[in-house]
Amino acid sequence: MMNVKLLLVSSLEKIFPDEEPRAFDGRVEGLLNESVSFQAAWKTLDELPARDYVRLHIVSPVEKHLHVRRVRYVPVLFPTFPDADDNYLRKTPGLYPDALTEVEFDRFRSWSNHWEAAWITIESGEDFPAGEYPIEIILEDMDGNRLASQTAVYRRIDARLPAQTLIRTQWFHCDALCDSYRTEMFSEDFWTACENFVRTAAKRGINCILTPIHTPPLDTRVGGERRTCQLVDIEIKDGAYSFGFEKLRRWVEMCRRAGMEYFEMAHLFTQWGAEHAPKIVARVNGEEKRIFGWDTDATGEDYVRFLQSYLPALTAELDNLGVRERTLFHISDEPGPAHLDNYMKARCAVKPYLEGFTIMDALSDVNLYRSGAVEHPVPSSNHIRPFLEENIPGLWTYYCISQYKDVSNAFVAMPSARTRILGVQLYKYRIAGFLQWGYNFYNAQFSEYTVNPFLTTDGDGFSPAGDCYIVYPGKNLMPIETIRLMSMDEAMNDLRALNLLEQLRGRDFTMKLVEADVAPIEFDRYPIAPSYLTSLRQRVNAEIEKATTRG
Repeated sequence: MMNVKLLLVSSLEKIFPDEEPRAFDGRVEGLLNESVSFQAAWKTLDELPARDYVRLHIVSPVEKHLHVRRVRYVPVLFPTFPDADDNYLRKTPGLYPDALTEVEFDRFRSWSNHWEAAWITIESGEDFPAGEYPIEIILEDMDGNRLASQTAVYRRIDARLPAQTLIRTQWFHCDALCDSYRTEMFSEDFWTACENFVRTAAKRGINCILTPIHTPPLDTRVGGERRTCQLVDIEIKDGAYSFGFEKLRRWVEMCRRAGMEYFEMAHLFTQWGAEHAPKIVARVNGEEKRIFGWDTDATGEDYVRFLQSYLPALTAELDNLGVRERTLFHISDEPGPAHLDNYMKARCAVKPYLEGFTIMDALSDVNLYRSGAVEHPVPSSNHIRPFLEENIPGLWTYYCISQYKDVSNAFVAMPSARTRILGVQLYKYRIAGFLQWGYNFYNAQFSEYTVNPFLTTDGDGFSPAGDCYIVYPGKNLMPIETIRLMSMDEAMNDLRALNLLEQLRGRDFTMKLVEADVAPIEFDRYPIAPSYLTSLRQRVNAEIEKATTRG
């Protein structure tokens, strides 16, 4: 028989094929409605055979609640920028663990020259009580002979996480689904894939969806076009506009069914300056054509006249759908000081038609907020300090390609603890919303061409690996989750647990736990050891348990 070494590994570790992972004690815990994960890693100790098949068999009272997936390695050419800080797993090209794929043919490989791993998630369920449950992980050869075993212990706590109050969006790119699955926009396959991807996002704490009322003017080369994705049908007859909302109604119904709570309208003007109109198509005298785009001045007479018809019709439909209070609008993404005049003109053009709606934009210069141009700013996490000093109610934050130094992010090369710490930071600073630009962006920079995300994890050199997407396109129109998505799910659960403890014991008590024996936590300064997060959650869980038992 093969001689196999089997280890239990925390969800906060990333297991590389050429490095023995750090084992942990196998104890995991969570509240009744909380998914928790750990890993099993193994390697054949014999030189021959170099590889063989093994079966991973689980014996546990909670076996039916376990989701076992294979940790798959992906190629990383661009881990981060040369001047990045040292809190990375590696900074060299290579194979990195990321995708979590379903187990095919009921078997795994075991190798003599590298590590393999399984990701094991105990999905939350309502039909089994609190308590401690053993989970025995058994590796067998294909004849059923036991090769190795380890036992984890899952402690299920008799309390429930409160509903997530943070609004979290990671921009949803519809064209990526069409390109990946070779289907047409708004075909039945598109709608099926869309719902599958939206449902997965909602399951992992993304509760706000970028809604393409018109093709979002994002990450598009100046003068270029992305595939048309427009939920609002527009017709021009005798110079007058009329609007059809059947696809928008289907979108809202689908997203609600899949678990979305908030709707983020596509930006009304182009990115990085608000200089032009977004791409908008219409039927003109029975023929479909592009009526606005890069050749349209943002506040020119034609586009402003269109907005005077478009926005009242759109907002009336949003009222009919009952989502006014949960709808967000954008003017232009990431305006800078040089764009202030353009941005103010664009804002003034639409403001009369969006009374009562939240209008927000990502930006990094606090002076744009102080000028009154942006009422609801979304500063990047490495530029948030001056915004915090302004005591802005309902403040959001975001990160993207540029937040590679010191702050949290979800690049493939980053430790999982660096991704997960975001939940604690959001709690401390009472952040109301979080934005990230790439749930499923499978394009090169400026969307000039598509890429295969399994082979090109950095947008073909556009941004550090993982920045463009947090799920892969899988078989049967289903997304493939990633370690990074699971780490963000854990971050959201940490945030909810801290909010629960605050409800039970107060904010001062909760913050003392958060910052016990560590320096005050900031967005660019925080404990980097995984043990901080596991220890914090154990203490938070224990206090929740005490408080709810007394209650």
